[in-house]
Amino acid sequence: MSIHSRDEVVEHLDEQISGTVFLPHPLPKFKFPQEETNSGAVYQLVHDELLLDGNSRQNLATFCQTWVEPEIQQLMEECLGKNLIDKDEYPQTAELEARCVQMLGDLWNAPERANVRGCSTTGSSEAAMLGALAMKMRWQRRRRGEGLDTRKPNLVCGLCHSCWHMFARYFEVELRQVPCRGTRLLMSAEEALRRCDENTIGVVPTLGTTFTLQYEPVAEIASALDDLEEETGLDIPMHVDAASGGFIAPFIHASTMWDFRLPRVRSVNASGHKFGLSPLGCGWILWKSAQDLPQELVFNVNYLGGNMRVFALNFSRPAGQMVAQYYNFVRLGRKGYARVTQGCAEVAIWLAGEVRKLGLFEVLHDGHNGIPGCVWRMAGDQDPGFTLYDLSNQLRIKGWQVPSYAMPPERGDLVVQRVVTRLGVSRDLAGLLLEDLKKAIAQLRKNPPRHSQTQASAGGYNHS
Repeated sequence: MSIHSRDEVVEHLDEQISGTVFLPHPLPKFKFPQEETNSGAVYQLVHDELLLDGNSRQNLATFCQTWVEPEIQQLMEECLGKNLIDKDEYPQTAELEARCVQMLGDLWNAPERANVRGCSTTGSSEAAMLGALAMKMRWQRRRRGEGLDTRKPNLVCGLCHSCWHMFARYFEVELRQVPCRGTRLLMSAEEALRRCDENTIGVVPTLGTTFTLQYEPVAEIASALDDLEEETGLDIPMHVDAASGGFIAPFIHASTMWDFRLPRVRSVNASGHKFGLSPLGCGWILWKSAQDLPQELVFNVNYLGGNMRVFALNFSRPAGQMVAQYYNFVRLGRKGYARVTQGCAEVAIWLAGEVRKLGLFEVLHDGHNGIPGCVWRMAGDQDPGFTLYDLSNQLRIKGWQVPSYAMPPERGDLVVQRVVTRLGVSRDLAGLLLEDLKKAIAQLRKNPPRHSQTQASAGGYNHS
């Protein structure tokens, strides 16, 4: 007597052979399935669908890390079951997070390292919102103490990431953004001051803008705010959005003044999963001192087994990314980070030089004094019969994701193209991109598009 029926054996074999049980019909997409399915078959089918994604190593739009060492992958796997918020159950993981905060306080020159406050987040956007909330709460507290109106807070920024627009809308703060105008694409000290008043909760310069990869002049803006306080008594703090630059400037632009060395800078956010080299899902927010973190942001939680102080927008989070960040700090140190970052900058400088030689483009950022990468536009006297959007579309045929996008309003006529040379974008890979760029240009010149791509038809711009 057989243990299994013939039909059961055949069904089992079908599931094991590349998911052939699903060959005659599609995977469930819109209804929750009734039956369970063999794990190997489901893995194979989901794996095959993911092949339709772009190759992350060829994604030159993103600032996010797409390559990690095998040891990081192992640590991430070992932390799969750990909830970072549960500090009572995982005290050593909490200790590693606290060490990272202290190390970042040292890296960003906090005057009293033991007094610095901060935490990890899911990314720099969450960290930015925490920094902005702290500024809003400090402003409200001061205004209430003086018996003044607190209904019309505003925030001054320049060429900012979309998370600042999200903060302004979600938390009812007027965003006073310095527009691009003429050849000025960054916030200047003069333009920042023109938008400040008694309702300004803070000024936010960006250390490495998403649009141009350049640093906004943090020290100049801080000095101008010092002068404003001396003249008017308005004490307006600064928060630095150092999403990428916070892990670049300390290592290869040490003379750039932007961090806690400036008394006006009260908080900093950064993205660990960009040039901090951590896997996706890691950001950091630091306040210069305990006085800069309002108690209204801190919650005491006791239902996870012990009393914990929590200040974050998220609650449950995986621990692996933060553990990987600590690994990188110890693994690389200042010298290692400097070597990696300088190598990325050198690739950008080389690529920018080669792009200039093509004679078709004007390079706006060449990898010096900013985020490693390059940004270019069509040269003013060039009309090749196609747009940068067409060029991006042509490069996608070879798998390259090189974004083209219009600058913000008042310079919406200026369309640029950008490449970020993060870790993993080697000189060799950049050379392959350059060759495909030349071929794409030749193809478009030979066969000009009937209807050139526009921002809308090209899918707009991705802030990642």
